Amino acid sequence: MNEIEARQVILTGDRPTGPLHLGHYVGSVCRRVELQHRHQQFVMIADVQALTDNAEDPSKVRNNVLEVAFDYLAAGIDPEVSTILIQSLIPELAELTIFYMNLVTVARLQRNPTVKEEIKQRGFEVSLPVGFLCYPVSQAADITAFDASLVPVGDDQLPMIEQTREIVRSFNRIYCTEALVEPTALLSKVPRLPGIDGGAKMGKSLGNAIYLGDSADVVRNKVKKMFTDPTHLQVEDPGTVEGNPVFSFLDAFDPDPDRIEARKEHYRRGGLGDGVVKKELLEFLQAELEPIRKRREVYAADPSEMMRILLDGSCAAREIASATLQRVRTALKIDYIGNSGSLSRIGRTNGFRDRQLYT
Repeated sequence: MNEIEARQVILTGDRPTGPLHLGHYVGSVCRRVELQHRHQQFVMIADVQALTDNAEDPSKVRNNVLEVAFDYLAAGIDPEVSTILIQSLIPELAELTIFYMNLVTVARLQRNPTVKEEIKQRGFEVSLPVGFLCYPVSQAADITAFDASLVPVGDDQLPMIEQTREIVRSFNRIYCTEALVEPTALLSKVPRLPGIDGGAKMGKSLGNAIYLGDSADVVRNKVKKMFTDPTHLQVEDPGTVEGNPVFSFLDAFDPDPDRIEARKEHYRRGGLGDGVVKKELLEFLQAELEPIRKRREVYAADPSEMMRILLDGSCAAREIASATLQRVRTALKIDYIGNSGSLSRIGRTNGFRDRQLYT
């Protein structure tokens, strides 16, 4: 039996700093849709984590919570079988983060390759927010709170999962417990999609993305401007496939691998123009995105219903996170009141179901 045959718990999610793009789609969202009917899946909108580098612009985060949720449903995530939640509505996650911080050194966080790269991208080398440096610890809290054993990620996030595994092993060893589940990363068939500018990664902050909600005209214009082999000046010139984002996209969206290989060979020997290849890619992208666009329009027309789904999911998720926190408190010997005491009921009599949110 392989790692995904048995029913397991999955935790995945995205920062609401903008709508989702094709990198998210092929890197994780498609896998979530595929696995949701065979596993217990939690999909988190990580608004707290988004604030670690957007603290001065919280409206950006707030306004994109629903945008990300619309993209989820439009792409095929079913709230009837997947629990979609908002991170900030689960206060237990913050408490778990504080406990886990005692198990991680600053030096270890600074060595995390993903953190190092993202610090560089955001220009934080001189003035680094503590929250941003510590977000791998917060991510560990998110994963362990729901006993997730599988985490679908792109290859750039593998160091983050390894950091969570280290925290889990340290906690269970130090406190002589099996309270926390050690997760495994689950890579997609397309671990990373490059940006349309030829950059190594497609990113919202990099301005090189095609979004799930982009109109057909916008997608057409973006494909037309895609970076290709700069030495492929004439149709008859031999071209380079490696590092050419057009072919990386074809690998992700053309369902016929034999056809892709034939196109690559033709391009390499010359006689195949960039315009022809881009036209083929555009046809695949439009076919993939058109039904997503239509579904997204339907969901976006009723934001109050979308918020109801998010609140219901957050309530269900909080019950599970609360149980995990109680196990952690017991292991730490700070379970002063215990499972039957009033501490476990804090916040429930006046829970967020009754609050006026996003009005």
